[in-house]
Amino acid sequence: MRILFSKASGPSGRIAFVLTAALFLAPTAYAAEGKVDGDAAHTALLSESSYPNAGQCAECHEQIYNEWASSNHAYASISPMFHKFEQAITDLSRGTIGTFCVRCHQTVGTQLGEQREAPLWERSQLAREGITCITCHRVKEQYSKMNGERTIEAGDIHQPVYSTKKDSSFDAVIAKKDENKLKIGAADDPQRGADIHAKVVKFEQLGQSEFCMSCHQVAVNLGIKLEIVWEQYRDSPAFEAGVTCQDCHMGKVPGRADGYAKAPAAVINGEPVNPERKHSNHAFYGPGYPIAHPGIFPHNPKAQKRASIQEWLQFDWRAGWGTKKFERQVKKGEIDVTFPKKWRKAAQRRRARKIIETNLKELEHKRELRRQVMENGSHIDGPFFNAPPQAGSALSFSYKVSNVNSGHNLPSGSLGAQPELWLNVALIDPDGKNVWESGYVDSNGDMADLHSLDVAAGKIEHDDQLFNLQTKFLTTNVKGTDREMYLPVNFDVDQIPFLRPPAVPTTVLNHPPFVRMENRSLPPLSSRNASYKVPAGVMTKAGTYRLGVRLRSRAEPIYFMRFVGATPEMEEAMNQWMLDAHAYVVEFDVK
Repeated sequence: MRILFSKASGPSGRIAFVLTAALFLAPTAYAAEGKVDGDAAHTALLSESSYPNAGQCAECHEQIYNEWASSNHAYASISPMFHKFEQAITDLSRGTIGTFCVRCHQTVGTQLGEQREAPLWERSQLAREGITCITCHRVKEQYSKMNGERTIEAGDIHQPVYSTKKDSSFDAVIAKKDENKLKIGAADDPQRGADIHAKVVKFEQLGQSEFCMSCHQVAVNLGIKLEIVWEQYRDSPAFEAGVTCQDCHMGKVPGRADGYAKAPAAVINGEPVNPERKHSNHAFYGPGYPIAHPGIFPHNPKAQKRASIQEWLQFDWRAGWGTKKFERQVKKGEIDVTFPKKWRKAAQRRRARKIIETNLKELEHKRELRRQVMENGSHIDGPFFNAPPQAGSALSFSYKVSNVNSGHNLPSGSLGAQPELWLNVALIDPDGKNVWESGYVDSNGDMADLHSLDVAAGKIEHDDQLFNLQTKFLTTNVKGTDREMYLPVNFDVDQIPFLRPPAVPTTVLNHPPFVRMENRSLPPLSSRNASYKVPAGVMTKAGTYRLGVRLRSRAEPIYFMRFVGATPEMEEAMNQWMLDAHAYVVEFDVK
């Protein structure tokens, strides 16, 4: 057996595979509608005086801000998929879930009393920042399984922040506040330098896994647990060894407890403070990724000043607006475009393009961190042949897929509709023809399982040998059998679907009536074999065959995105972020 190469490719890349993924092409990200960004005056005033935003913290903590700006925490509020999903759940529950979802994704906005259905351009900047600095560093009480029910301490920039205070040099900085020209209160000269918090209070839970629990252990009103990371972690080898969530998700190496980097706690007037301090990386490594317009995410102060959210959504970055080639074609009359008012001038489009390119660079960095997380947490061994390959005979073989992460299942996080993690295996004959494949995708980019729209329409065959670690919702239909569903909603029994709390306590039944989840993920440090059988009629020729494998990851299935009303642009972006891990090809001889 000879390894030909080992290199991860993009969603449409080829590693001796014939793929059927078809990405939707859409000219613009979202149709901008409604009024121009404008928070209610009283809400804006209240938020500015009571809650500092991330930009204010960046004045001294620029490195942390830059890490956070493209993180999943920073994306929590801006995510178009979150809003589509949240609206669908709200509609199905007839509004009875209230602020259940937004109180985690838009914590400050919820605490300010902003309406859950308010669009981003009508929300405060703080609400748009999702899990922002003060979401964690202005919490002073210990919380447990609270489904996101946490209180952020109000107060302007000068009020105390909370941290573990390990190796803190803040008291020494404050002792020299006059020398450093720092403003720690309203009484200080407004002409002085940076506004900072006047005190740092020790809050030990911030450095413990328990702090993450209230948003990452979540049960919905049906009694189903959509987030079970904490319970998995509590039963893991990592917990027994004293490894925290922070050790893997904020450490030096994405997804591994390999220690922490060193970096200044802050930079004040150009001078680093305590440069050898342990640095907790605020990129919050994880498998998630953004599909929003790159003008509004990652967070970029220049982008926020350049245009409103609605104006950015009108900027067709995919068409190349602002690039040299595009603007040259427009000038020569080779392209006829009716630009929105904001983007009629070429100079405006060029300046906007620079911001877009900066954000796209940050997104590529995030893609690399995501790849490292996936490859550091999983492994593939094989192929292992049951018998020597022979022409005219069936070929049976397997791969061993392992979860090398000691902290939680593979995959973990939100269950049910997402995340997706499956094995794609293809056999190439001596003539270079793809003669057999499992884990292939349909024309939308979905696996060929029971939820594939193409399988349902009879356009492609069901993938009977699919190795899929995606957890599924199972509901009981009228005839009393289980079937897979996108959401835990029984459309057969309930003529008008309605998410309602069960009449019988779930503690009695051990699960909500008529609905349960089939968890297919791998527990920590466990393995599972993916077994395959190639029919005898496929391998009729003698010669050298190639067998390729890759572990594919995506945050959302396309069928589910359509179910909640996602746009074609959202589907395209979701497929473009599809990740291939551990991709390699081996060749073997058949006689």
